[in-house]
Amino acid sequence: MKIAKLHIYQHDLPVKNGPYRIASSVVSALDTTLVKIVADNGLVGWGETCPVGPTYAEAHAKGARAALVEMAPGLIGAELLPLPIHRRMDALLAGHNYVKAAVDIACYDLLGKHLKVSVSDLLGGALTDRVPSYYSIGVAEPDETGRIAAEKRREGYPRLQVKVGARPVEIDIAAIRKAWEAIRGSGMRLAVDANRNWTTRDAMRVSRECPDIPFILEQPCNTVEDLRKIRPQVQHAIYMDENGVSLATAIAAAGSGLVDGFGMKVTRIGGLQPMTAFRDVCDALNLPHTCDDAWGGDIIAAACTHIGATVRPALNEGVWLAAPYIEGNYDARNGVTIADGHIARPTGPGLGVVPDEAAFGDPVAAF
Repeated sequence: MKIAKLHIYQHDLPVKNGPYRIASSVVSALDTTLVKIVADNGLVGWGETCPVGPTYAEAHAKGARAALVEMAPGLIGAELLPLPIHRRMDALLAGHNYVKAAVDIACYDLLGKHLKVSVSDLLGGALTDRVPSYYSIGVAEPDETGRIAAEKRREGYPRLQVKVGARPVEIDIAAIRKAWEAIRGSGMRLAVDANRNWTTRDAMRVSRECPDIPFILEQPCNTVEDLRKIRPQVQHAIYMDENGVSLATAIAAAGSGLVDGFGMKVTRIGGLQPMTAFRDVCDALNLPHTCDDAWGGDIIAAACTHIGATVRPALNEGVWLAAPYIEGNYDARNGVTIADGHIARPTGPGLGVVPDEAAFGDPVAAF
């Protein structure tokens, strides 16, 4: 089975009840990129990548489409198997993991349809059909943070993330305390995510002033060197997020004991093939982690849910989806949603979602 055609689409995803705020940006709408691959046997697979603007990471939407245009001619005729696809992409373009992930996801969707099995079967087998999610509260005033935390506790989320940064650290501390007051005693886990925005000074202060709150510090500072500096000086566990730019980086951080877990994005690491290797390294080292992505629609959501379903439950920190923040689904019948803080694993062949192609308009490029 080989690639016969590759089409690239651009699609806007408005953020409802927005904007959504993180330390590095304000998100009012998302520019997502979809890839449709047609095999020589007529089967179709879909992939997606959706960077959060140009400042969250070394990625942006127009760059994603430019990189796909660069690679696409060399992918026509390629074997539709994950390892050959990655080796072909690496030979065509250095870096740009977030772009290669879209092709990787489409490849898995196609392979699953060809074999009539789900993507989670291809990734080793699902351990659950009810995948835990978590809710992320954007940077908000302390009282609002507490209100939302209480609401999400009632909705059944097993984990809560609070965004902080880009303001006086005293306000961040107050917001953390309000969130903990709302969920204390519920069994919900708490993550505090500065999205690289704190100085090492602020990260150490937050940990020092909140010794009674059992949160994890998710990517508190900007660089790996910053994490190494604060590691022996904080009382809370540290998770790597934005610094986990490749499988090699994640392995080095895990193997050196720099971090206690990861917030990992499927598109950041290059797709489901490297994400599976990452999962297995974390399993071997007993490191908890998420299986999520920046933003995006049903295609990314399904990919994250399938890999999340294969993670050992004790290490599964959840799958974050953009679904609560955006309107509608690509697939009106099988679209991925969150209910009671959990996601039903799509059970159809491949990703288990079939987008309404008409919603995307004409492709911006076709090969």
